[in-house]
Amino acid sequence: MSPLRFTCGMLAALVLLLPSLAQSRTLAEARALGTFSICAHPDALPFAKDKGPVRGFQVELGEALAKALGLGFEAKWIIPSYRARLVDCDAKMDFIVQGYDDESKVQLSRPYARGGVALAIGPGHDELRDFRTVVPGRKIGTMVNSMPSVILQKRGWLTSPYAFEDDMIEDLEKNEIAGGAISLNKIQWYLKLNPSSRIRFIHAYDGEEDMSWTLAVGLRRADQPMVDAVNEALQRLMNDGTIEGIYGRYGIAWRRP
Repeated sequence: MSPLRFTCGMLAALVLLLPSLAQSRTLAEARALGTFSICAHPDALPFAKDKGPVRGFQVELGEALAKALGLGFEAKWIIPSYRARLVDCDAKMDFIVQGYDDESKVQLSRPYARGGVALAIGPGHDELRDFRTVVPGRKIGTMVNSMPSVILQKRGWLTSPYAFEDDMIEDLEKNEIAGGAISLNKIQWYLKLNPSSRIRFIHAYDGEEDMSWTLAVGLRRADQPMVDAVNEALQRLMNDGTIEGIYGRYGIAWRRP
């Protein structure tokens, strides 16, 4: 089953809505207009933010990509519930490659990052090692109706459902749950903002096919020259440390795909 079914917040919602966006431009059209645009949520740090000095790593990645393409940059803000069909943008960052549907008319770039569902461990629960080694009596928080929830319950874990990852983190801090199956970027961002927290995490998604993924740029109906140019630009940004540096500013350790 695809990791796309793991509903970890705004990231998944935006990814699933991309196919409904208006048609993007070819490379020639983008160069004629001098702009490369991405769609992003206006209030979803660490991913994106429309106001304030911290813009989110998706915005910074989009801006770096536009610069590498020799184009100006624009972020177009989208709230999934009512603006998805009104916004015309060239791309969406962090498109999950696994589960990609060829019928979606989205062209994918080469992958530029790897991620998944981390195991956040509450204070004093060093007995938690990974998702496979079940510890009887220890409760693990999971997002409601998510793939990790299904997998962990089948393995015999005692689980507690959450609608929001922030609530899961709060209960971890209060020691009401021993651990949490949480998106990697979310827990790393939290720990950057709260360096005194005693929560830690491990990359428990390693070796877990249904809880790990690679990320690419989703290009809506782009022509092949646009895809090729984006791929070349991404390779340069990976090689020169730009992508790693952007993630690092948000406390996220970039993992090469």
